[in-house]
Amino acid sequence: MKIGVLGVGQLGRMLALSASPLGHQMRFLALSNEGYSSVLGKTFTHNNNPEVIKKFADDSDVVTYESENIDIKIVNQIRKTSKVYPSDKSLHLTQHRAREKDLLKKLNIPCAPYELVNSISDLKSAIDNIGLPAILKTATEGYDGKGQFVIKSKSQINEAWKKMSSAESILEGFIKFNRELSIIAVRGINGDLKYYPLVENSHHEGILRLTIAPAQKISKSLQKKAESYMNSLIAEINHVGVLTLELFESEDGLIVNEIAPRVHNSGHWTIEGAETSQFENHIRAITNSPLGETAIKNKYNAMINIIGVHGPTNKVLKTNNEYLHLYDKEERKNRKLGHITITSNSQEELQKSIDNLKEYLP
Repeated sequence: MKIGVLGVGQLGRMLALSASPLGHQMRFLALSNEGYSSVLGKTFTHNNNPEVIKKFADDSDVVTYESENIDIKIVNQIRKTSKVYPSDKSLHLTQHRAREKDLLKKLNIPCAPYELVNSISDLKSAIDNIGLPAILKTATEGYDGKGQFVIKSKSQINEAWKKMSSAESILEGFIKFNRELSIIAVRGINGDLKYYPLVENSHHEGILRLTIAPAQKISKSLQKKAESYMNSLIAEINHVGVLTLELFESEDGLIVNEIAPRVHNSGHWTIEGAETSQFENHIRAITNSPLGETAIKNKYNAMINIIGVHGPTNKVLKTNNEYLHLYDKEERKNRKLGHITITSNSQEELQKSIDNLKEYLP
């Protein structure tokens, strides 16, 4: 089957690497043919040219995307001639933070208090209603800590609004949490649904740096609660493919932070750590193939992001239980250049491996 991907970043790259052994051919739609996936399939460089977009759609049996920050008009054009999974509904709801929060509220899924902000006066009013500290975020396109400002006092209001460049934004109340978790689910076209275990994530300056899989000291009831949130969301939007929930574990239980309608950075550990990776399962889902098992292969796993500089990669290659994944990117501050996965049968060995890679952690 010919699979089209909107975007040529590292997620598209890993989707392509998982699709190839299953006998699929890749197509990519992008603004440039110099992306990190373009060597793995035919790339259509469109520059918003509808004729090129049509050629891409005509040459793809099914189309997916690696980011929710894509133009939904392009998706709607592609839908005329090719199937798109996840659907435009999943994309529409998750590419705008207020729509996302409204969906959670509708389904009675806990999230932070929030208000839409379009002006300084809106921001002042929202702060009066929600209180401080709070986080101001652009309503669209923010990722890896970009487009965000933590407001601790009213004296920062003007600075915060300037940081948003007057773009439509959302103010979210600050959540006191014990740790950050995430859960990944995958649903097939036929409705088959599988879950990966809850994992624990550590961020630095808004960028994911370390994932521990599975998260330790997770009760069966907490896993089931996360799965119930997922179940409600997937049923509501009829999602096909991988869906990710970023969560806060608080004293009051699980609170949803964000929804991602795609393969996710906190699921990279599945490449070596699970029976079937999130990437392969996404490909299976959108091609109407049987889903693979999501069980963990080794009892303890971790993923470390390589940020900014490549670091001592030979150290990784010398270690039996550490696996290197580079994205063919040039070094740049705060740029995701690759990741390392770690598998282990003991918590002590896992921690020893993480300590061995301390150069990659802040």
